[in-house]
Amino acid sequence: MTAHGSTPPVPVEQLGRVHMIGVGGAGMSVIARLLAARGVAVQGSDAADSETLATLREAGVTVWAGHDAAHVAGADTVVVSSAVRETNPELAAARAAGLRVLHRSQALAALMLGTRGVAVAGAHGKTTTSAMIATILREAGVDASYAIGSSVRTATGSVPGGHLGAADVLVAEADESDGSFLNYAPTIAVVTNVEPDHLDHWGTQEAFTDAFVQFARRVVPGGRLVACADDPGSVSVAATIGDTGGQVITYGTAETAQVRVSHVVTTETGASAMLRGDLLGQDARDGGPGIALRLSVPGAHNVLNATAAVVTAVLLGVEPVTAVAGAEAFLGTGRRFELRGEAGGVRVVDDYGHHPTEIEVVLRGARPVAGDGRIVVLFQPHLYSRTRIFADRFAEALSLADEVVVTGVYRAREDVDPDVSSRTITDLLPGARSVEDRLEAAHVVADLARPGDLVLTVGAGDVTELGPVILADLAARAQAGSR
Repeated sequence: MTAHGSTPPVPVEQLGRVHMIGVGGAGMSVIARLLAARGVAVQGSDAADSETLATLREAGVTVWAGHDAAHVAGADTVVVSSAVRETNPELAAARAAGLRVLHRSQALAALMLGTRGVAVAGAHGKTTTSAMIATILREAGVDASYAIGSSVRTATGSVPGGHLGAADVLVAEADESDGSFLNYAPTIAVVTNVEPDHLDHWGTQEAFTDAFVQFARRVVPGGRLVACADDPGSVSVAATIGDTGGQVITYGTAETAQVRVSHVVTTETGASAMLRGDLLGQDARDGGPGIALRLSVPGAHNVLNATAAVVTAVLLGVEPVTAVAGAEAFLGTGRRFELRGEAGGVRVVDDYGHHPTEIEVVLRGARPVAGDGRIVVLFQPHLYSRTRIFADRFAEALSLADEVVVTGVYRAREDVDPDVSSRTITDLLPGARSVEDRLEAAHVVADLARPGDLVLTVGAGDVTELGPVILADLAARAQAGSR
């Protein structure tokens, strides 16, 4: 098994009993739910118990907290993520027993067999865009399956990122970080952007971009690449595919876009734009008629994400006006500018942003939300390699906030690098505070916040757990002040 590269998918009915190592992870738990819904006997383990494991138990998945070689007894197939090391006792036992070992993307590719698969890739925006596609299809009466690495917010509350639908469509978030997106063979491939990231895996920007070209070439005959005309990397991929006979639909504010976005307006609570293009039955020129897009989430970046989702839905057979109208029902996903609460006149929002461009987008979108208040950021860098490579760009992006606290690096799959820390960023940003201990950092942020401020916890690691800590401090301060 290797994440980097493509292999023919194994039909679901041939998987037998499946054991998933690290089943509590966002992507792994989604696949576990989908496999279980398909009638596959699924079990799994994770390092510690969690709310995710509890929901998997409710879905009929046998799960254990803690890893033990005995857990793989009786399994036919073992599924792992890139975070699982060969020294894991369960993986070692599976190797010794000669069991089939698949990367999670290969398990998802098995689920995609026989469907009109949609694979959404990009350095940023793939979770939101995937969820938007699923939402639009649902609003159009298409019960699509989906595998998204986050919960999806609906009018009746959040739902898990995995759903097995009755329609022959599977929407999947495709991960470029380890090359695993090369295991999919979708009907529609969406590329939101190709901005260099994960260079610890790819090595060079050229290799990273070439991987997206390979991904786009995985589209099945007759399928389409949907690419953003506003992103140079995406444009490059689209040009390469188009020059070699592939079918491409571009979208964006650029004049060259086949589906043109114009008149973008973003507010504290939403965004709007006009969409035009032959695919939508509208002249792409500004002077021609268009379809009004209205969103319930703010940010110009979400207008682009929604346009990609609309294009995809139309390619799947949804009427253009219906597709555009369905986008308004999208209310967001977990950890994407998610309001965690308010205390003492301070709102606390959590966001998954972990790349400099993502942070810049989040902070620019946060400015109208903050209004007259300040933006106070608690940022947790994700990966030592990313922190080292993009330190100056992190500092530049974070400079858009009024107060910045950077806590210790979340190492994820990497070994500790003693030469990289929160100071790697704060030394480049005058006025920013370096607080290595994350709980202490949360207390510092709460002390900094004043009524009217907007506090953001930002990062792909366990910084998400600090919102409640900050809110508790704020509530205690407000209560003490009222005495």
